[in-house]
Amino acid sequence: MEQTAPTNSTLGVAIIGAGERGIYFIGSRMAEMAAETGLRIVGLHDRLPDRMQFGCQHINQIYQKNGIDCEATSFGDMADLINHPEVDLVLVTTHTNAHREPTIMALDAGKKVYLDKPISVTLEDAEAIHAAEKRVNSPVMMGFTRRYEASWREAVRHLEQGAIGDLQMVLLRSVIPYTRYLQLWHRDQSLSGGAINDKCSHHFDVLNWLAKSDVQSLTAIGGRSSIFKPDPTAPQRCSECDRVCAYRRHDTLIDREEGSAEVPNPSWVEAENVRDRNDNCVYLPGADIDDHAIVALAYENGVKANLFFTLFGPWAKDQETLELVGSTGRLRLERSSGTIDLVTDHGKKHRVYKVSNPDKGSSHYGADRQLVKSLRAFADGEAPTVGVREGIASLKMVLATQNSIANQGAFVSGEEMEANYA
Repeated sequence: MEQTAPTNSTLGVAIIGAGERGIYFIGSRMAEMAAETGLRIVGLHDRLPDRMQFGCQHINQIYQKNGIDCEATSFGDMADLINHPEVDLVLVTTHTNAHREPTIMALDAGKKVYLDKPISVTLEDAEAIHAAEKRVNSPVMMGFTRRYEASWREAVRHLEQGAIGDLQMVLLRSVIPYTRYLQLWHRDQSLSGGAINDKCSHHFDVLNWLAKSDVQSLTAIGGRSSIFKPDPTAPQRCSECDRVCAYRRHDTLIDREEGSAEVPNPSWVEAENVRDRNDNCVYLPGADIDDHAIVALAYENGVKANLFFTLFGPWAKDQETLELVGSTGRLRLERSSGTIDLVTDHGKKHRVYKVSNPDKGSSHYGADRQLVKSLRAFADGEAPTVGVREGIASLKMVLATQNSIANQGAFVSGEEMEANYA
């Protein structure tokens, strides 16, 4: 049940990690919706002072534009911001390898915590977060955006209402031109866990959400293609390059569609460290992440699933699709258009329609606006839509997939996942 707050009921928010996700997606939506939700961003913390300051300017401009009396400020000390008396809710949107410290610090400080996906790079960090959550008896809310996106929720509603009978098979196809994973900090496996962690953590969570069962076995093939073979002679970043290139950052079709064609602020342009800039050449040596995978899964309840993923796909309207096959029907979802193609009653009925979604033009097809509404309800005591337990389940599947790929498609049982990744 969605909840909103009256304008005189406000809650203070701290954002740890002033990057694109924290500021230009969730933070922006939060400032835009401040009159509706009562959420007020008290301050930001980031290890880069200039990025933190630019983030505050951006958020405060949105507040001012909407007539909201709120001014977010920079905090050089993370603990000072988390422990600030006006902070009720802490958003952790750092690089994935840095999730553990601020999440546990915020839980110990008695704050409500939102943690962006993936939960972590290692299960050691994930289990430490889970232990802290249990110790203080305060659930953490996680940001698997498909759970907040209108068309995916509609697909799950059809499934739960029995429209296609008992679920038998799932195909989740993600053929996306996300070469940005080689251009941002995600290119470093130790920081992000790789594309299979950052992007496929969403997908594995969706498969678990649909199957409603534990994984019985998994096998995967994939790895790194030859498409982005390192080229030491290429300029290190797009801003220094005059070559003709289909992957130029901020100029690709998907960057334009998703609003990434405009650099959020000069901190990315001026950054010299590879991990801090957002236009590294896709051929820059040093990236150690996989760029494609085909994963086959069997669930304990008999559901079979397949994930077909690549980050070098062409820009196309059907770049991410979901297909569910049940005992009496079939459902196909095209994410970008929000179109559902539903066949029921053994083929006797067929309906194609677009899911109503007034927020579709906003970030993540409106999911971030729904997420902000859910954050307010969560801060007021409602159980999180998705949490740490689901985050750990997804991470175990990521690690099992990476292990299977590294071992030429080796079979990984559910028992092995529990024993080796716990």
